[in-house]
Amino acid sequence: MGKENIQYFEDQPIRAAWDEEKEEWYFSVVDIVQVLTESADGRKYWNKLKQRLTEEGSQLVTNCHQLRLKSQKDGKRYYTDVANIEQLLRIIQSIPSKKAEPFKMWLAEVGRERIEETLDPELIAERLVSTYERKGYTREWINQRLMAISARKELTDTWKDHGIEQGREFAILTDEITKAWSGMTTRQYKNLKGLKKESLRDNMSTTELVLNMLAETATREIVNSESPEGFDENKRVAERGGKIAGSARRAIEEETGKTVITSKSAMQLNHVITQMIEASANTVAEKKE
Repeated sequence: MGKENIQYFEDQPIRAAWDEEKEEWYFSVVDIVQVLTESADGRKYWNKLKQRLTEEGSQLVTNCHQLRLKSQKDGKRYYTDVANIEQLLRIIQSIPSKKAEPFKMWLAEVGRERIEETLDPELIAERLVSTYERKGYTREWINQRLMAISARKELTDTWKDHGIEQGREFAILTDEITKAWSGMTTRQYKNLKGLKKESLRDNMSTTELVLNMLAETATREIVNSESPEGFDENKRVAERGGKIAGSARRAIEEETGKTVITSKSAMQLNHVITQMIEASANTVAEKKE
């Protein structure tokens, strides 16, 4: 199964995963049922619906399979019923909902977009830009974030080529890089910014992003140059790559007299977000008056 993703229908998050081999989406049935029924407990509704479909002799429930998807409540992974678009269309028919038709159109659009992205990867970047713009990030920050995403992808591809396993080993090496340039573990860095499940990179300033990208790019260059073997050798390289960015951080701080690392989160860093919040607050105040 390919990379997990969060899709949005009317601003409601729906967990999904792309199957590279079959070239199709698999969606969390519970998330979709919750959106369609506007129920507080989509899982309970789906369990009852599964029971009814089984009693009616439907093979739909049998054909659905499970994936370990990350919970939006506690961030842990649990086995969750998932279904492809064809299966979901049949499930939707069993749920009385005014959102059924709009949701069918949304499913068709999601499927079409993913195929288009396979043919034209630039569309992925365009949609990322749109997503960040909707969240209120500045254009300068968005451009930097896209470059950082590209640098990260190049590094993880290089790690894979050198036998590093995705998941725990990626996390440990990333932590080594972060410690080497910032002086903190990833968890400590997130704590500084008051983050829990949120993305650290999405809450970095442009300078923090640049230094993190430098650390990851330097690590990749060293790996490509020296071809380290095994996890321990790559761990040492990750530390060296991070130290290069750490030296750059200290040079900036010496020249400016200011610390580069900030406790500010995205909401405090991006003036567009602040303006949006202030505008919203003013609108509410005007209505009260």
